[in-house]
Amino acid sequence: MPIFEYACQACGNAFELLVRSDTMPACPSCQSTQLDKQLSVFATAAAGEPALAAAGPCGSCGHPDGPGACAFN
Repeated sequence: MPIFEYACQACGNAFELLVRSDTMPACPSCQSTQLDKQLSVFATAAAGEPALAAAGPCGSCGHPDGPGACAFN
């Protein structure tokens, strides 16, 4: 059950969704199923580098609209 990132073609809402194999994803704002799957952003730490802080309202989630723009605010 992977988490995918989508952008709604109808209303422009960007969101993440846990998608099961039998689920048809829909926008939580307008219920449209016309969605564009987005490239997911993830972070890794190389050996010897400190690990990144947990994702959250601090802006460390990598949301494309910048720090503090994620849905956890």
